[in-house]
Amino acid sequence: MVILAVDSGLEKTGFAVFKKTANGRSNFKYIISGLIQTSKKNTIQKRLGEIYASLQKLAKTHRPDILVLEQLFFFKNQKTAIWVSQAQGIALLVASQKNIRVDFLTPLQVKLAVTGYGKADKKSVQKMLAISLKLKEELKQDDQADAIACGLAYCYLNRELTKE
Repeated sequence: MVILAVDSGLEKTGFAVFKKTANGRSNFKYIISGLIQTSKKNTIQKRLGEIYASLQKLAKTHRPDILVLEQLFFFKNQKTAIWVSQAQGIALLVASQKNIRVDFLTPLQVKLAVTGYGKADKKSVQKMLAISLKLKEELKQDDQADAIACGLAYCYLNRELTKE
């Protein structure tokens, strides 16, 4: 079973790919992660088009069975909320076109699964990602780290899911 986790954003969309091979908490493999970055100089439609093209390429390359997204909640900045929602809509469109199942996790679920504490800060989450996945390089971008955390949490919370 291949899992594509996406942390939606207009300027930066983080992604992470995991392969879950058997039942159990640790029977998964972290494959790759990264960022889809768009320029503020471009129009909104061009930026969303770039996110779309990149997610299409990821879906074609890795053939995910599941797309995992973090459930959107309250945002202090309404403009940011709209942009994040639009980027998440692009991810949902790709999932629909590729017939990929979509699941959502709340930020609380992600933090609790990764760190054992639902109110953990970003540094604590990133530290646990480094330990759990034996990452050699420090994660410098929150969006990438958030996507990895979402994918890892999904693997932990869905032990019964497998597909050889």
